[in-house]
Amino acid sequence: MKKFIIVVLALISISFDSQKPEAYDSGEWFKFRIHYGIVTAGYATLEIKEAVRENKKVYHAIGNGYTTGMSKWLFKVDDTYESYFDKVTNKPYQFVRKVDEGGYTKNQEGFFNQDKNQVVLKDYKNKTEKTFPVPENVQDILSTFYFLRNHPNIDKLKVGESIMVDMFFDDETFKFKLKYVGKEDLKTKFGIIPSMIFRPLVQSGRVFKEQESLTVWISDDDNKLPIRIKASLAVGSLKADLDGFKGLKNPFVIKVNN
Repeated sequence: MKKFIIVVLALISISFDSQKPEAYDSGEWFKFRIHYGIVTAGYATLEIKEAVRENKKVYHAIGNGYTTGMSKWLFKVDDTYESYFDKVTNKPYQFVRKVDEGGYTKNQEGFFNQDKNQVVLKDYKNKTEKTFPVPENVQDILSTFYFLRNHPNIDKLKVGESIMVDMFFDDETFKFKLKYVGKEDLKTKFGIIPSMIFRPLVQSGRVFKEQESLTVWISDDDNKLPIRIKASLAVGSLKADLDGFKGLKNPFVIKVNN
């Protein structure tokens, strides 16, 4: 459950656009309901605001994931991820990671020096500070999503093709890889939404059955909003469905209203 909430926060904004208009702006907010069938296990939200870093106006993305009801009593999850990134280049200046997952906690903050290709990671729980080398144009977990929303090649992908981004997460840099699967008209609480389908490649083993256990549906409009995330776990499956939204930059395309 905790891994899926992390994945939802990581994928909740994998929304894509090829050219103008921009897919998002300050004031955008949306919420996902995480559930096993009809049983709600938790929620995840993502919003984007404005902030100032290095005397420049930047985007400030804030993601939260948490369990509710019986799931909260069985396994409490309360995670917060934040990112401050440039409005033009999308390069991150700073990220925040605060997690509480069944008693497992982390309290970290990362500061990027893109000129030197370094990130200074401050661990407030363990009272440590380390500097890591990173590739040029590296992203953090939330800035990656917004970077992909306006990526110029997404709409050009053919079925089976992939796109990769260097992402710094959990003390290391790895290739965040997305494979394009196709399109589908997806039935949702809002109506029938034309969608693009992607499969992020994840590490198989303890939680997920195999590398392609995750499937993501993205609205096929100028917002490229995440609509559904489905995970096949080692035991059963888990879904996250779009539950609410506001402040979208572009019209939300729905083929058939409920």
